Amino acid sequence: MTTLTPQKPAIPQPGGDVTPAPEPRPTPEPRPAQDPAWRELVDAVREAGQYPTRSEAESVTRVVLSALGGHVVGDERVDLARALPEEAARVVASQIPATRSLTAAEFVDSVAARIEGATPATARWDVSSVLSVLPPLVGDELVTRILGQLPPGYALLFGRAELTPAA
Repeated sequence: MTTLTPQKPAIPQPGGDVTPAPEPRPTPEPRPAQDPAWRELVDAVREAGQYPTRSEAESVTRVVLSALGGHVVGDERVDLARALPEEAARVVASQIPATRSLTAAEFVDSVAARIEGATPATARWDVSSVLSVLPPLVGDELVTRILGQLPPGYALLFGRAELTPAA
């Protein structure tokens, strides 16, 4: 039985010499350019939440924004996506709208379910760490509109006092 071994193609050289073609180099996977605004958002979350690594802050940011994206609808969702860095906008906009509104406590519990090892207390910290950095980024007016869409209790998660009308 004859075994065929593939040969490297030859490259003719000046003067008639032939040298084997060089080994192909593995092409590194292209990395998308990291949006500086996304990095600033993650860094703000890292600082607000005192996360030890940028990776942890980024993970928490993605989880919280994806949860929020399912609960903000209509013009507020569109305006929120426009005001956020491109990567954050993708996270928010890619969510299917929730079928029912969650109370703030249920929202925190839903985030806790998405983060391995999270408790309601740590999830509340995570949610507040992300949502509290949004007002300076997206504007107080938009946050007010978003809060008007959500059940009572979310204002504290955004770092605002929740004022209720006197009876």
